[in-house]
Amino acid sequence: MTDTPGWASPGSAPSNDGREPGAPGPAEPADRPGPTEPSAQPGAHPQGPGAKWSDQQPPAGQWSAPTGAPNPGQTPPPPPPPGPGWGGQPPGGPTGPGGYGGPGWGGPGGYGAPGPYGAWGGGWGGPPPAAKPGVIPLRPLGVGEILDGAVSTMRTYWRTVLGISLTVSVVTQLGVILLQGVILDDTTNTLNDPSASAEEILRSFGTIMAGAGVVALVTVIGTIISTALLTTVTSRAVLGKPVTAGEAWREARPQVPRLFGLLLLLGLISVGVLVAGALPGLIAAFAGNEPVTITLLVLGILAAIVVMVWLTVRFSLASPALMLERQGIVKSISRSTKLVRGSWWRILGIQLLAGIIANIVSSIVVIPFTFIAAAVSGEGMTGLFATSPHPANWSFLIITGIGSVIGSMITLPINAGVTVLLYIDQRIRREALDLELARAAGVQDYGVGAPGPVPGS
Repeated sequence: MTDTPGWASPGSAPSNDGREPGAPGPAEPADRPGPTEPSAQPGAHPQGPGAKWSDQQPPAGQWSAPTGAPNPGQTPPPPPPPGPGWGGQPPGGPTGPGGYGGPGWGGPGGYGAPGPYGAWGGGWGGPPPAAKPGVIPLRPLGVGEILDGAVSTMRTYWRTVLGISLTVSVVTQLGVILLQGVILDDTTNTLNDPSASAEEILRSFGTIMAGAGVVALVTVIGTIISTALLTTVTSRAVLGKPVTAGEAWREARPQVPRLFGLLLLLGLISVGVLVAGALPGLIAAFAGNEPVTITLLVLGILAAIVVMVWLTVRFSLASPALMLERQGIVKSISRSTKLVRGSWWRILGIQLLAGIIANIVSSIVVIPFTFIAAAVSGEGMTGLFATSPHPANWSFLIITGIGSVIGSMITLPINAGVTVLLYIDQRIRREALDLELARAAGVQDYGVGAPGPVPGS
């Protein structure tokens, strides 16, 4: 049980009469014994209605009872092949090794023998697979299933997902193109002019910083809105329910201001950690001790980077917690800390893998556009690797901007989808969220049987 609203976990499903789901029940009471019958030969099964059978019997038709001792001089018939799953007939009769009173019904995989699902053995094929109403099965997920779920969301709901990411990417790239084509063009001419005064150079730097700040602000706003919308789309995709961009916006809009506040707070925390790491070196610099200053700055900044990475992973699930649980800023950070605890390295590895894959795919798209832009603009390969600043070429900026838009359309949905699915996976593992998701998806009788096999994660 959790104390969170929204997708709060309902807890474990009650068991049936105190037994595990799917476990065999108690044996039915035997009938009243009938008339006394002669005892069977050694190794034969008791016959007649008065026999008391063991409460653990193989299914009918899997083996045949012996018909008695063979006649003298008659060759006994070969034993029948063992039935699937139960193993062969136990040697030595009911009391021999592996017999009805022995450790199991047969060889490996038989009833009572060690197997991948405990006493049920490998012959039964394991419990039924988990329900999959949407893009993921409702059970703890493996790494491949998380990545596949993010890609499946983009493929299944491509109109909504690509529409959101395309809009955000176009707006962001327009800001970048205008910054490079208008602001940087004028300032580059000033910076390359050897006769420019110090006041003109400072004014150019101020213009560059102001333009970069505007572009950064537009990028942050676009990223926040796309994160909010794609989080909603992915949560619906898990349930197998379609959603349009308008529906996603109406559902996510109340939480967007809090999402702004969350990302602002996380940014301030990162800046504070970096300043705290560099502070000893800055103090040494004011004291005039140059060798100590360099050492303290290097060590302090390295330590600050390590702490920033640790905090970034620790708070990485705060965004979906805020959006899907309707939490506040501080509570969502606390929820992320709780869900990541004990799985820090796993979450770091999955997010790194998803980021590497998304950036590789994006680079495959962007690099050809870059070479095409260089050829069209007339600068060739020398313009790509030029170290000195030069005025921007509009054809080059537009073509490379198109490639960047297409690349962002791929990276945004994958990164957002992996983060949301990691959050759902951690809640399934810790809080049995799959029961709540199954009820929300309309899955009947979910939780009655044992869950399906879990791949390596």
